[in-house]
Amino acid sequence: GGGSFGHMRCLLKWWAVWVWWPYKDMPMTLSDLEGRLNFRTAARPGGRTPLPGRVLMTDETRLADPLPAFRSLPAGSAVIVRHYGDPARADLAARLVKESRGRGLRVLIAGDARLALKIGAHGLHLPEDMVRHGDGAWRNWRRLNWLVTAAAHSPQALFRAWRAGADAALLSPVFSTPSHPGTVPLGPVRFSRWCRMSPLPVYALGGITPETAQRLKNSVAVGIAGIGGFVDGFP
Repeated sequence: GGGSFGHMRCLLKWWAVWVWWPYKDMPMTLSDLEGRLNFRTAARPGGRTPLPGRVLMTDETRLADPLPAFRSLPAGSAVIVRHYGDPARADLAARLVKESRGRGLRVLIAGDARLALKIGAHGLHLPEDMVRHGDGAWRNWRRLNWLVTAAAHSPQALFRAWRAGADAALLSPVFSTPSHPGTVPLGPVRFSRWCRMSPLPVYALGGITPETAQRLKNSVAVGIAGIGGFVDGFP
């Protein structure tokens, strides 16, 4: 009746004044976002460390020095070292491995299993061409405790990554991104559909910001990967 409606209005006013208003202008952290999006930490067989909740991608142009962003990551996160054309790539990767010790962070090397093994990295990231056209020689270098991720841009690529032995895939681009200005993004609906079709866990990559990521609620993605969102968008 009217009494119940009046009681509900009082509760809403109390919530607005004491709960919402004091924090309405505070930026959303990535941890807040993960809680809202129901991202799940996927277990891995054999008692191995669960998949990271978020993955930072290095980039020679947009993130030439990834160390500050890497240091700001919480335990349980990972970084994928690309910097393909950087002559100091091995030194950068080794520095990141050193920084990761004792902090619960993992370092994956993109496309170079020998380098990953040489510097004691925590795993390998497979570019899509490496999965499609490679001979699988990287498996000879793989260590049991490595985390192996793969890039994917289609359902077919997700299944190829799974057959290749990857633990998870980075599916992109979910939204418009400066990294691929001419590419049509998947959008949240198609991304969610492909996530549910995938035989392996999927990360959202491409154009991820606090605003766009909220559109991925209940997508069954295991987490977020990116460059700009970690540097510019999330406190």
